[in-house]
Amino acid sequence: MSRLFAIGDIHGCLDKLREMMGLIPWDPEEDTLLFIGDYIDRGPDSAGVVEHILGLRQWSDRIVCLMGNHERLLLDFLDGRDRGEYLINGGRETIESYGGQEAGIPVDHFDFINSLSYYYETGEQIFVHAGLRDGRPLAEQDPSDLIWIREEFIHSTYDHGKTVIFGHTPTREPIVMANKIGIDTGAVFGGKLTCIEFPGAYLYQV
Repeated sequence: MSRLFAIGDIHGCLDKLREMMGLIPWDPEEDTLLFIGDYIDRGPDSAGVVEHILGLRQWSDRIVCLMGNHERLLLDFLDGRDRGEYLINGGRETIESYGGQEAGIPVDHFDFINSLSYYYETGEQIFVHAGLRDGRPLAEQDPSDLIWIREEFIHSTYDHGKTVIFGHTPTREPIVMANKIGIDTGAVFGGKLTCIEFPGAYLYQV
């Protein structure tokens, strides 16, 4: 039976990503590997994290990468919008990881970030960076909510028909509720990097 492994917010923590990839029993030919977004910002090696994921994609076509709010902030920054907001929210560390200049971001890294999906759906789960707005079909969700929503989603008991797997909101341990599971455990803040495996909802942490 094929499996799905979903990894939470990495935020430039390349060492933890490498350790996680050595821990999970992911079969690149049979299993799906999903990243929940926020690969960059705040941590020491955002460029290295993106390069590592691009390397994984060279030998597996079963990798799904979602858009996080920090990737959206970077795209806005490169487009000349909200430049100050990006830099004070961890973007400065990302630019430094690319040699200190935005012009140092390779084309393949930019294309990767620009091509990220906002959600991924299976028969039993919905994967999204931040969460969903109550009462809206998945196809009608606002992309801004998918990468930015927080309290309204986390504190809601609304049933979206499937378990929602999300990141974005760091907590010491995974959030496990009847309708949702949060897997951002604050890797960049000294916490753990978390991965969840389906079927079974088995957790891996480094």
